[in-house]
Amino acid sequence: MLFVVGNFFCAIAPNYWMLMIARVITALGHGAFFGIGSVVAASLVPRHKRASAIALMFAGLTLANILGVPAGTALGEIYGWRATFVAVVAIGIAAVAAIVFLVPPATGEQKGVGILSEVKVLGKLQVWLAMLISALASGSLFAVFTYIKPILTDVSGISTTSVTWVLLLFGAGMTVGNVIGGKLADWKLMPTVIGTLAAVVLTHILLAEVSGMATAAVATVFLWGVLTFVIVPPLQMRVVETAEDAPNLAATLNQGAFNVGNAAGAWIGGAALTLGVSYQHLPFVGSFLAAAGLLVAIYSLRIDRKARHGGVVPGEGQGLNMSRSRAGDFHGFRRYVRLIVMSLKWFVGLNVAVGNSTVRCMEAHPTLISF
Repeated sequence: MLFVVGNFFCAIAPNYWMLMIARVITALGHGAFFGIGSVVAASLVPRHKRASAIALMFAGLTLANILGVPAGTALGEIYGWRATFVAVVAIGIAAVAAIVFLVPPATGEQKGVGILSEVKVLGKLQVWLAMLISALASGSLFAVFTYIKPILTDVSGISTTSVTWVLLLFGAGMTVGNVIGGKLADWKLMPTVIGTLAAVVLTHILLAEVSGMATAAVATVFLWGVLTFVIVPPLQMRVVETAEDAPNLAATLNQGAFNVGNAAGAWIGGAALTLGVSYQHLPFVGSFLAAAGLLVAIYSLRIDRKARHGGVVPGEGQGLNMSRSRAGDFHGFRRYVRLIVMSLKWFVGLNVAVGNSTVRCMEAHPTLISF
C-alpha cells in the first residue's frame, strides 16, 4: 500500500519538492517488499526449488526494464508525465489485490518469529558476509553501469539514439540471467555465487578490452546483463538460508545492501574517473569490486566447510562474539578486508599512473591520436 500511496501523491504533486518527497515515500517500501517477498516465495515451494521461486518473483523487476520503462515513457509522452504515475497506481492496486487473495497466510511457525529473533539473526557472521557479497556485486555493476552512456558513445562510437536499444538488450540479458540464476542456485548455491562472480570479473575485463569495437561491446553488454542477474537469486537465497530461523529482517536488509552497493559503486566509479581513469578502463574498477566479492564468497564457503566438518549446521552458532573459534574466523575475515582495501589503493594508484603516463605521451606525440 505504501507504494500505491507514494505514487498517488506523485501523480497529484503540485511542485517539484512535493514530487521528490512522494518519491522518497514510494522508495521506503522497496527493501521490505523484495526482502519479505523473497522469504514468502521461498516458503511456498519445496526446498529444492526455493531459489527458482525467488527468481520468479524478481522476474518482475527485470521485465519492468524491458516492458515497463518504455511503456511508461510512451504513456508520458502522449498523455503527460502524471498519466504514467496514475497507471502505476492502478497496477499497484491490482498487485495489492492479488497479494490479498492469492498469497496464502503465514504458517503458525512463521507467525511465531518475533522481532527479537529477527535481530538475533544479525549476530551471525554468515548473514553479514552474504550482505557484503551483495553490496560488492552491486557496486561492481554500478561503478560501470552508471557511466555506460559515455562508454558506449565516446569509446564504442555508438550513437546516442542507439544507446537505448543497447540498454534494452542489457535488460533482456538480466531477464535471461534471472531464470538461469534460480536454476543454478537450486542445484549448487555457493558454487553458483563464486562461479558467477569470477565470470563477472572476466566480463568486465573483456568489456574494457573490446569497448572500442561497437559490435563486440554490445555483445559483451548483453553477457554482462545475463551475469548481473544470474547472481541475484542465489545471493538472496543465501541470506534466507543463513538466517533461516528468522529471515525477514535479514532478507530486507540484503535489499538495503544491494542499494548501498548501487550508491557506493557509482561513487567509486566517479572517484576513479576524477583520479584519471578513462571511460575505457573504468570496467577494471568494476572487475576489482567483483573480485573483492569473490574473495568474500570463497571465505564464506570456507567457513561453511569448517562448520560442516565440525558438526555444526552452516549459518547456526556463528555469532561474532560467541566463541574463540568463531572469533578467529572473524579476525580472519578482517584480514581479508584489509587485503581488499590495500589492493584497491594499489589498483587505483596504478590506473592513475597509467592514465597520467598516457596523457603525457599524447601531449608529447600528438600524432599518436590522429587515428
